[in-house]
Amino acid sequence: MRIDELLKRKKITLSLEVFPPKSSEKFEETNRAAREIARLKPDFMSVTYGAGGGTSVFTAEIAAEIQRDFGVPTLAHLTCVSSSREHVMQVLRDYREKGIENVLALRGDIPPEGRKYHDYRYAVELIRDIRANGDFCVGGACYPEGHVESENKQDLHHLKEKVDAGLDFLTTQLFFNNEVFFHFLYRAREAGITVPVIAGIMPMTNANMLKRSIAMSGTEVPRRFRAIVDYFGSSPAAMKQAGIVYASEQIIDLIASGIRHIHVYTMNKPDVAAGIMNNLSEALK
Repeated sequence: MRIDELLKRKKITLSLEVFPPKSSEKFEETNRAAREIARLKPDFMSVTYGAGGGTSVFTAEIAAEIQRDFGVPTLAHLTCVSSSREHVMQVLRDYREKGIENVLALRGDIPPEGRKYHDYRYAVELIRDIRANGDFCVGGACYPEGHVESENKQDLHHLKEKVDAGLDFLTTQLFFNNEVFFHFLYRAREAGITVPVIAGIMPMTNANMLKRSIAMSGTEVPRRFRAIVDYFGSSPAAMKQAGIVYASEQIIDLIASGIRHIHVYTMNKPDVAAGIMNNLSEALK
């Protein structure tokens, strides 16, 4: 099923994200986790894509298997900044052959080493190519607190350009403060961005994970959540529980405030995904 149609049909959606392994040795372990998450029957699942296309085969394989074996629609990621146009076209052919209808078009991170191409500089170029090469539902990323590489963090102009190039929906980077998301959504609508915006939530289940996320994304961490990490961070079990509860409360607040589409970054942890869905079992109806 196309995700743009799903977002129109369902009053509330909850989607879950998994990432493929970096090597074939880890494939079975990762695929097992993805299958456990798929058994939770989210509205759809997204499968990420490694820098330089190194995991594109795994992305397609996991996404196709989830659809085939569990009937859960999938969203396959595709990055472009370190890929040739020829490689991107081959990945799109592979997705099409495997019945994958939904693609999340991303610039991606520039790898510190390895072969580099210069066919693409920005995600908008990839979006145009996807639109010209098949009837895919195309999603894109947005950053409520500004892209980490944006000097003035005023990138709504570039976001509007991506939407105008053919995006059907947007998914946000993780955030911990719902007010940041509400403010971003207001500004996006004022800028003429009218496509559905899916709120991205990441349950922080250990203190090190939080530090890495802040370093990579520059995400604001509210005082309340910092207090949770300070108090529970030294206890893995307690921190996991607290992280699931905090994320669940974020989602409850979003739904109560009129936000209808939520995406959870599971970090390939079936127990965390299950904890979120159990906490929301009635709220999602």
